[in-house]
Amino acid sequence: MDPDKDTGFLARWGRRKAQARAGELPAEPAAPLPVLSAQPVQPLADPPPAPPAAPPPTLADVAQLTHDSDYSRFVAGGVDESVKRAAMKRLFSDPHFNLMDGLDTYIDDYGKPDPIPLAMLRQMNQSSMLGLFEDEDEEEAASADQVLPDHASNPANEPLSSSNDDPDLRLQQDDAAGRPGPDQGARP
Repeated sequence: MDPDKDTGFLARWGRRKAQARAGELPAEPAAPLPVLSAQPVQPLADPPPAPPAAPPPTLADVAQLTHDSDYSRFVAGGVDESVKRAAMKRLFSDPHFNLMDGLDTYIDDYGKPDPIPLAMLRQMNQSSMLGLFEDEDEEEAASADQVLPDHASNPANEPLSSSNDDPDLRLQQDDAAGRPGPDQGARP
């Protein structure tokens, strides 16, 4: 039995490492190496001559490309960078490469606002302050006045107030009437 076969790889490796430090030669391998024949080696036939190197592609070659052409020679080494870029631009102009996959989150134009429905826009206080629907409101009021007599639409004959007279909608309260002037002094 061979002691190298009884133990694992690490044990054999450690034993050979120790033998190498001690200067001992490792044991001969069990199987002899095959002997090569001394027959003369026949020289190989001359390899076929390489075809002459094609000139690197130019911008004129890029103009002749179609979407089904082979683009590999345009990205090979030694090709001018402007020719490579022009070929890639020509390749990716194919509509096949311009399809959106639906996974692009930020591809939409977020500069376009979503339209607000008119019913919701009419209810907003800002639209009345901006006067967005005053023309339509006046037309509705005029049509209501035509249908109803004057005393029915305004029974107390009170003056109609504009939206700016509502104190809750004013930007700044008009409280000057309640304050004393400089000549009146403070009231006790």
